[in-house]
Amino acid sequence: MTTTTAKSSRHVTAEDRLSALQGPAASSAPVHQARPAEIDAETVIHELTRLGVSRPEPLIDLNPEIIDVRGERRAPVVISECPVCDGRFGLPTFEIRGSRHTVLTCEECGLGRLDPLPTVQELKAFYPPQYYGSPGAKFEPLTEAVVRGVGAIHVRALTRSLPRGARVLDVGCGRGVLLNTLADRGFETHGMDVSDAAVEGADPRARIQVAPCLTQVGYPANHFDQVILWHVLEHLSNPREVLREVHRIVKPGGRVIVAVPNFSSLQARWAGAGWFHLDLPRHLFHFPVAGIRQLLDRTMFDVVREQHFSLRQDPFGWVQSALNRSGSSPRNALYRLLHKDGVDNGVSPSTQRRLKAAYLAGMPLAGLLSLLTASVRSGATVCLVGQAN
Repeated sequence: MTTTTAKSSRHVTAEDRLSALQGPAASSAPVHQARPAEIDAETVIHELTRLGVSRPEPLIDLNPEIIDVRGERRAPVVISECPVCDGRFGLPTFEIRGSRHTVLTCEECGLGRLDPLPTVQELKAFYPPQYYGSPGAKFEPLTEAVVRGVGAIHVRALTRSLPRGARVLDVGCGRGVLLNTLADRGFETHGMDVSDAAVEGADPRARIQVAPCLTQVGYPANHFDQVILWHVLEHLSNPREVLREVHRIVKPGGRVIVAVPNFSSLQARWAGAGWFHLDLPRHLFHFPVAGIRQLLDRTMFDVVREQHFSLRQDPFGWVQSALNRSGSSPRNALYRLLHKDGVDNGVSPSTQRRLKAAYLAGMPLAGLLSLLTASVRSGATVCLVGQAN
């Protein structure tokens, strides 16, 4: 995936608003020169590198503490153009402990965004090997089986109108949760992801491409009957460009399936900084329903279906978000407990037992809450089907 780095945010003045509406303008600020240090750290690192000693990679907290700053009513800040509405001002929403990144919410459309967007090096660090799990599996066996089973149900529902032999692309296919069922149903199955590590263990029947971004793969125009972006768009630094590329490679009248966490959902509003589906700093954008619909419209897709319930995502989101809000265990500790390669993460055996008990006791209620919120079209995740126009 292609990454860009946003300029640092600053408070908005009247001049800022006028300049933003008129277009980008050059600006300058005095640079204060620090007194030279007696030891230049970069020179030392350069010499060590020359001698074969590699620079250590910074450790990234995969589940950092999130701080809600909405109550402070901070002034809006200037942002790069919003990919949904081209808005230029964002409201400070969340901070990430120990990080230079924050979450801002577009004043115009409500899209949340990581600010500044990460560099290529930072983005790679957000996805260390343990994020992907072991080849072909991310969770412990029972959870992995449930995830794949629910994924198969999703595939059958989303492809029921496609004829056997239809050409389907899964963007961000990962270890192949959807690829297996696509191939089993007789489709010409294609997958794409950003690294070899991400697709390790995927179904060999799928034709997989590895590239930094979908826009760099070079698929032919009018090639696919259906393209799936299942909880992928929020990870991308250029969602509008990717959807435009999807429109180019899908056949006339073909469909795109887009599933994302719902930033405007009741679950998100209730959980606040504890919301499990924030997944900072990996989620670069946080889409409200109106925002993702607007983005599909801008990239020439007509929304023909909108679904607000995901058995795979929504109930667990309630349980883990409630645990995060309570502060009784480290952030996303239950999720990490279910992860195949990160069972304890420093959590004591007694806390592990308590988390498992909360999981078993909380899921039935969470399922009911998920159905209720879906009935009022405010599910924790939303799946949209767009038809190319």
